[in-house]
Amino acid sequence: EQPIFSTRAHVFQIDPNTKKNWVPTSKHAVTVSYFYDSTRNVYRIISLDGSKAIINSTITPNMTFTKTSQKFGQWADSRANTVYGLGFSSEHHLSKFAEKFQEFKEAARLAKEKSHEKMELTSTPSQESAGGDIQSPLTPESINGTDDERATPEVTQNSETRAEPTQNALPFTHSSTISKHWEAELATLKGNNAKLTAALLESTANVKQWKQQLAAYQEEAERLHKRVTELECVSSQANAVHTHKTELNQTIQELESTLKKKEEEIEGLKQEIDNARELQAQRDSLSQKLQEVEIRNKDLEGQLADLEQRLEKSQNEQEAFRNNLKTLLEILDGKIFELTELRDNLAKLIECS
Repeated sequence: EQPIFSTRAHVFQIDPNTKKNWVPTSKHAVTVSYFYDSTRNVYRIISLDGSKAIINSTITPNMTFTKTSQKFGQWADSRANTVYGLGFSSEHHLSKFAEKFQEFKEAARLAKEKSHEKMELTSTPSQESAGGDIQSPLTPESINGTDDERATPEVTQNSETRAEPTQNALPFTHSSTISKHWEAELATLKGNNAKLTAALLESTANVKQWKQQLAAYQEEAERLHKRVTELECVSSQANAVHTHKTELNQTIQELESTLKKKEEEIEGLKQEIDNARELQAQRDSLSQKLQEVEIRNKDLEGQLADLEQRLEKSQNEQEAFRNNLKTLLEILDGKIFELTELRDNLAKLIECS
């Protein structure tokens, strides 16, 4: 497969439980590419987040890419039984991706039609049966069904809901996600710490046992050296002593080799102890970070409550101002009406005089 078009976008999938909400599958914008498989003559949309494939969708003629806003689009994949959503940085990138989707969808349709025509031309009727009846030709479609029959879209109406991830609850959901992440990390470190503590205790017991064995080996070696010296003093038993000395030297070499292996094992245990201490320090650091996140969440909740109180107070003040203004308008209307009557009376007096 070869990439033929690439862009960057935030990747979402429809929630399999509610079929309404979008679930982000990438923490940041990732590369989304169209691939063409020349051997199978198919087009696919693939996106990787590190080494994990978060999109692997084969384009079929019955797929439709829908723009639900200026920067967001979606399509349903019946084979993966999900709906993918992409959030782009601009409307231009969304339009370019939609054009390529339509282009490769049409190419997939033409390739499928050519494949069907080729299969119809190559399919031949089978031989006549013994009774003279002609068997009907067998094609891959009649045995296994066509690609459309094998991959009938089963996307429900809820899957087609044009939902977009809102931005109002991002700070709180982000802090909640961070808290859950640190809690999971802390639980993992606690489990690792318990395992390392058990291994440390076992290693300490083994070290004590090996030290005792080492002291016994050293005493045995000293005794053997003394024995060799005594045997060398006996000249009449020189040959036997020489043979015995050779055996004792071999035994000493084996003991020294065993001692060296035990020392290497002790060094390895010391390194494991150092690693356990480092993990303990990391656990303490993560605990501190988790406490800081909890304190920050409490501060945000307090700020939210304060803002709600201030908003309610402002609304009450505006309501009181409206009532006072309405009262003043009523008084002003009465005064205007009295002035109008006074003017009319004055005008009548002037006419009479």
